[in-house]
Amino acid sequence: MFEPFDYQFFVRGMIAATLVGGLCGMIGVYIVLKRMSYIGHGLSHAVLGGAVVSFVLSINFFIGATVWGFFCAQLIALTAKKRKIAADAAIGVITTASFALGIVLISRYKSFTRDFEAALFGNILGVSVGDLVAIVVVALATIAVLFMVYKFFLFATFDGEVAQFYGVPTGWVETLFSLVLAATIVVSMQVLGVLLIAGATVIPPVSARMLSDRFSNVLLLSTGLGAICGFVGIYLSFFIDVSSGASVVLVEAAVFSMVMAYTNLRPRRVPSPVQDAHGLSVG
Repeated sequence: MFEPFDYQFFVRGMIAATLVGGLCGMIGVYIVLKRMSYIGHGLSHAVLGGAVVSFVLSINFFIGATVWGFFCAQLIALTAKKRKIAADAAIGVITTASFALGIVLISRYKSFTRDFEAALFGNILGVSVGDLVAIVVVALATIAVLFMVYKFFLFATFDGEVAQFYGVPTGWVETLFSLVLAATIVVSMQVLGVLLIAGATVIPPVSARMLSDRFSNVLLLSTGLGAICGFVGIYLSFFIDVSSGASVVLVEAAVFSMVMAYTNLRPRRVPSPVQDAHGLSVG
């Protein structure tokens, strides 16, 4: 039962998965409530292009891929606003083009050191001390950002137009969120892989939303569920010898199924008289 903890690489991977799971769960609440699930999925693909470009240009992986992801997010927003193109169409064009660029460069530069399969599906064997430090830094920075601008994020999440009317700098809020999201995706790649990050940012918040009508509770529940599923998923992946990312997402899916069964069987709650458009109480 405790055999996995005898291996240092596994302990690093488990710590990384727990932190990444909690981080994705935290950011995922805002993604789901803003109905931006597709952008999380798209940016995770786009970041692969940034990772490969960083390698080719000999730029630090974390800095290069984060800047690339942030740039793609801003380009999506600019395209959707200025060219009157639907946001989902802009996401599809820009993120798939970035992903394709990454594939082209990988096929061109055979010396690409980061294993392609690990980048797609995650691999705890590749979690280094540097990766772990980067995850901790991004997690602490994200918590600090959300704490300092909590009310702005909350207001912009529920009703961006009204928030702008009341003087909330929604443009800066969206830009800051894009940067946080890009950094989260980059540090999650080694554990979850680009193809499975979307699941980790969507499933915990959806499960949490079914358990509570209060925003603060949903945020805490989603973070906790993400962290626990990250820990359990990596632990199980050791024994069944499967991709770490797939294992984490499958555990999250199992938790979602149990939560759905529980919420369908319990008596329905009387809705609060003061709730937002999502049915959440923000007071």
